[in-house]
Amino acid sequence: MNYNIAVLPGDGIGPEVMGEGTAVLKQVAELYGFTVNLEPGIVGGASIDAHGKPLTDAVLNLTKQSDAVLLGAMGGPKWDGLDYSIRPERALLALRQELGLFANLRPVKLFAALASASTLKKEVVEGTDMLVVRELTGGIYFGEPKGVTMLPDGTERGVNTEVYTTPEIERIAHVAFQAALKRRKKVTSVDKANVLEVTELWRKVVTRVHKKEEGYAGIELEHILVDNCAMQLIRNPRQFDVVVTTNMFGDILSDEAAMLTGSIGMLPSASLGGKVGMYEPVHGSAPDITGQDKANPLATILSVAMMLRHSLDQGAAADRIDKAVEVVLDEGYRTADIQEPGCKLLGCKQMGQLVRDKIAKG
Repeated sequence: MNYNIAVLPGDGIGPEVMGEGTAVLKQVAELYGFTVNLEPGIVGGASIDAHGKPLTDAVLNLTKQSDAVLLGAMGGPKWDGLDYSIRPERALLALRQELGLFANLRPVKLFAALASASTLKKEVVEGTDMLVVRELTGGIYFGEPKGVTMLPDGTERGVNTEVYTTPEIERIAHVAFQAALKRRKKVTSVDKANVLEVTELWRKVVTRVHKKEEGYAGIELEHILVDNCAMQLIRNPRQFDVVVTTNMFGDILSDEAAMLTGSIGMLPSASLGGKVGMYEPVHGSAPDITGQDKANPLATILSVAMMLRHSLDQGAAADRIDKAVEVVLDEGYRTADIQEPGCKLLGCKQMGQLVRDKIAKG
């Protein structure tokens, strides 16, 4: 099999961690007898500097013609003063919308070796293993009207609109329930139905999907308000299996959940729903450590594993990557963001090489 992969490193540490991720991808391709054509493109701040816009038509077309997209983090202080319409992050929103990627999957699994690296007590976080399913192309990030207008008295008024339709909620609910069937068969739907009518509709539609689909009968469904969910993630994260929620709530809660694992630099993600899946680490561009070989490449490497599993049907190769990462952590190797007393500190390149060494050994 031959696969075309669009590789968009992004800004900051993006090119550094992407280099380690693609090296792992090429390694497992050779081991498992398939080929990958890596097609590079620039997005975000790098694209603004080169072309005056965060996403060009050429790069968008490249992604549409690919079997999958590997994406790095975008943005940084350099571009913060730009108008919202052309900031680096607009490329991410445009890619999601243009590729029809309405479902973001963020696995939050605590590697046993990192239990003491979490800021929470070990006995609280041990055994954490959840999947956050975030709706990705609706809600307040895309709703109209939006913008800032000048009022007659000289003051300004800012507006963003939270909006969801029945079909949008139904399709993300199906993703969550289908994921739960392969896990522990529990779905927690997060909303703010006590004060927001749009999420009252969310709760009603999710409930209806659960009752209507015969195959979901064995799945436990619970509803929880977003503020309570934020508290419960810190109080008892083991209670969650699949968490499904809106675009904005998912954005916030998935980052909170990420810190349960010890570092946001550990978590991969997949954006699915259209013909082409997009895979990216959860962490940001980290301009403060760019070029210093301090970045953690494991989230990007694990994103490669998700791509192999969800888009390329190469589950054995994905499992081998996951196992290699776990072995490296079990042996006490760490990057700076997950450093613990007595562990061996590695840079980005060393960590990537060590993962490849473990993959080679099987």
